[in-house]
Amino acid sequence: MEGNGEKKDEKVETFEKVEHEEPKKRKKKDEIIEELKKNLEEKEKNINELKERLLYLQADFENYKKLKQKEKQEILRYGNEALIKELLPVVDCLERALECAGKTNDIKGLEEGVKITLNEFLRVLEKAGVTRIESLGKMFDPNLHEAFTEEERSDCEPGTVVCEFQKGYLLNGRLLRPAMVSVAKKPEVQEQNC
Repeated sequence: MEGNGEKKDEKVETFEKVEHEEPKKRKKKDEIIEELKKNLEEKEKNINELKERLLYLQADFENYKKLKQKEKQEILRYGNEALIKELLPVVDCLERALECAGKTNDIKGLEEGVKITLNEFLRVLEKAGVTRIESLGKMFDPNLHEAFTEEERSDCEPGTVVCEFQKGYLLNGRLLRPAMVSVAKKPEVQEQNC
């Protein structure tokens, strides 16, 4: 029976160990729960700070968008100011030419004044990035020219621009207006009746 008594003693010791360990485990669980609560509070605090920062960033971005929209409107409204200032002297020259035309019969002087004004106008356009398309004697290019008519010509190669009705222009290398031209074509051979 000693064997049974030893088993009972072991069971009692084990039970006593479990009773002593349970408060320790509970204490550890309580500490873990407290630590988790603290971590959760810290995370919530961080989330709230991040939300607040996000709201500030959103407000800043909205203000930035409004500022850029205002700048865009200003550019659209006053972006041509420099070009217009450059063109005002051309307008002045044209007004003087008209004034002189009414007071004099000097056609040569008037013609010279208009040429000077045209050159001034072209200089302003060139400064703004506008260039003329040189067409006469060049091969027809559908990217730069608009064929208005065709002329039978034996003195030049077919497809050559032989007449320019309206000049074409580029703005910084991009087509602004095609040149309206007449293009040479091979003369048709007339059949002779026998």
